[in-house]
Amino acid sequence: MTARVSLSEKFQTVGLGFWLYLMTDMMLFASLFATYIVLKSGTADGPAAHDLFDPQYALIETLLLLTSSFMCGLAYLAARRKNRQAALSFLFGTLLLGVGFLWLEVQEFHAFATAGHSWQTSAFLSGFFTLVGTHGAHIAIGLIWGLAITLYLLLRGISDDLLCKFGMFALFWHFLDVVWIFIFTIVYLLGAAS
Repeated sequence: MTARVSLSEKFQTVGLGFWLYLMTDMMLFASLFATYIVLKSGTADGPAAHDLFDPQYALIETLLLLTSSFMCGLAYLAARRKNRQAALSFLFGTLLLGVGFLWLEVQEFHAFATAGHSWQTSAFLSGFFTLVGTHGAHIAIGLIWGLAITLYLLLRGISDDLLCKFGMFALFWHFLDVVWIFIFTIVYLLGAAS
């Protein structure tokens, strides 16, 4: 006979492993931030941060991501309250705003590349594209994960298993928000002011 594991116990076990993963991701982003800061002055007579970055554009991205994070929290709370329709609605909003954020990020990268400012132009741009691109890749992975949670919710409904997976997704999505706040501040705001 097998004992049924409670959501709380499962979340603690799986959650510990997931927090360890998030810590390794924190180290990855810390090293990318350090690299960007070191390479920031290496423009090789190319454009500097203040020549390229528009804080208002980045603010729109920030608002999209912060709002998506808020909606993700509402979706998770609705799922915990067994309100499937509200969870789906808020999760759909989360993903839609996340797609909007990623679309703006891709548009920015495309505009820089079209103007001849690629990761090969200078050490500064190499650091920028690596840092912001890695965050964008994480957002894309998060969107796929969020879509999987949505499909699970549609096909199987709310279960302890879903709540555990949803909780991990919510942690990941909020983590990406925190990373973006640092990117917005260090790269865009301080870069435009330099």
